[in-house]
Amino acid sequence: MVERIRPPSWFWLIALLAILWGVMGVVAFYMDVTMSPAAIADLSSYDRALRASRPGWFMWLYGSAVWTGLIGGVLLLLRSALAHGVYVVSLVLVIAMFGYIFAVTDLIAVKGFGVAAGFPILVALIAGAEIWFAAWARRRAWLA
Repeated sequence: MVERIRPPSWFWLIALLAILWGVMGVVAFYMDVTMSPAAIADLSSYDRALRASRPGWFMWLYGSAVWTGLIGGVLLLLRSALAHGVYVVSLVLVIAMFGYIFAVTDLIAVKGFGVAAGFPILVALIAGAEIWFAAWARRRAWLA
């Protein structure tokens, strides 16, 4: 059995921030799934068409991406080495989700690269940082 070493106090802050980031993703997913017809009507015609064009499996991909991100944060807080693998799965799902959107739509052409890709790039960078941090914490025996 691998003995865990007590992490420094700032580890807990990072774990809590990772959970908060995961909760924000789950909330965004929930708001998307439960968007009222009135809220949908308030979207631009392009955004309504884009929303309507998403295949049913896309929402499963989206939900899986955000839930695995949140679970990774919880596992990090619990000091489980499984956090690393769960974060890797989350990043793969994020890349698949945004990759699909960019590959099959004209979102970048319509909204511009900065608007269309800025947030997805941020999400991927944070997911990559979570993977790195979980691996780093595991090497220091903070996770087991």
